[in-house]
Amino acid sequence: RPVLALSDVRRLDGARQAVAGPVAAGGVFARRDHYVSDWDDIGQAAGLAAMGADLVRGHGRLAGPRRVVVSTADGETVDLVARHAVVISTGSAAAVPDLPGVREAHPWTNRHATDTSVVPGRLAIVGGGGVAVEMATAWQGLGSAVTLLVRSTILPRMEPFVGEAVERGLRDSGVEVRIGVNVRELVRGRNAAAVVIRLDDDSELEVDEVMFATGRTPLTGDIGLETVGLAAGSWLETDDTLTVTGVAGDWLYAVGDANRRALLTHQGKYQARVAAAVIAARAESAPVDTTAWGRCVATADALAVPQVFFTDPEAASVGMTEEQAGTAGHSVSVVDVEIGETVMGAKLYADGYRGRARMVVDDTRGVPLGVTLVGPGVGEILHSATVAVAGQVPVDRMWHAVPCFPTVSELWLRLLEAYRDRESASP
Repeated sequence: RPVLALSDVRRLDGARQAVAGPVAAGGVFARRDHYVSDWDDIGQAAGLAAMGADLVRGHGRLAGPRRVVVSTADGETVDLVARHAVVISTGSAAAVPDLPGVREAHPWTNRHATDTSVVPGRLAIVGGGGVAVEMATAWQGLGSAVTLLVRSTILPRMEPFVGEAVERGLRDSGVEVRIGVNVRELVRGRNAAAVVIRLDDDSELEVDEVMFATGRTPLTGDIGLETVGLAAGSWLETDDTLTVTGVAGDWLYAVGDANRRALLTHQGKYQARVAAAVIAARAESAPVDTTAWGRCVATADALAVPQVFFTDPEAASVGMTEEQAGTAGHSVSVVDVEIGETVMGAKLYADGYRGRARMVVDDTRGVPLGVTLVGPGVGEILHSATVAVAGQVPVDRMWHAVPCFPTVSELWLRLLEAYRDRESASP
């Protein structure tokens, strides 16, 4: 946030003159440590105790249906037997490719990149997804000379214009972006002061640290899955109640990254709420209702999964892209708005505001299937798009959701106008 806040200030005449220097890395790290309670989970443990839950610390492993065995740090073994359910929420880890020299190079992953307090002079980041571009943004702003090595395209799962805008922003900030390259080998020198990265185009790059952001792998390799007939180390398939498939009985659940439905923190929390409600209903032999919350339980919905990448400019989306909607068989209209050209609120938000928005509308029902945004601050207006997509709000009704003037959310009016004008221009 400090890196993006400084960028925002520099986009405002009258404010940029007050900026006297770069981001203070020490202050950023201290602020981070405060918000993670200096890496102490005593507050979370106290919260569990307050709600009446028992916390057992150790390595838990399944040992058959409804049974978990925990190996504690002091060598003891704790046997737990669940009356109703066991929930797996083990998350995922960065997938580091098996390359020559990778072990000796001691590469960073997202974990080290977010908990270290040392700014490397030169940092190479391998990958083009959300973690890669977020870390490139952050570490360039913190003072590293960052090189981003991308195999194909940046943010390939989003609308193509998003990756183009983020790439332009990274280059403008000083990041060296190299597209279409693969790492062939890593060599860490004897003095361990530098890493030489050898690429498949026969070029070399010397850096102080290298980070891999090239995918995720499930943390299910040593949790006893084989005792219930599942493959160790696998992603866990679930139905929409978050019940793991392939296991007899409705007792094993998986939430968060472990089920690979959406590798996003907020989606993991949403899934936890769904699973808890399902478990509570089944414990009382109540029906699991797919349409309502409360004691009648909704199932996990993947219609409107939102995501924000905190780059400069920010990238945000919810629901389907144009390509995804077409693949799913929908007949759609697609409307685009250049935010900085037509939205007065955006022009006041930042001098020379550059951004773009796309809305994908189901022609049959007249409801939005997806919205994609790129531009400064768009992450804070994504939820309005999420409500529209999740609620399947008809475009005709959205005209009555009036955005305040002058805010960036005026974008909604421009999208509706573009959709209306597209309809009127159709033969």
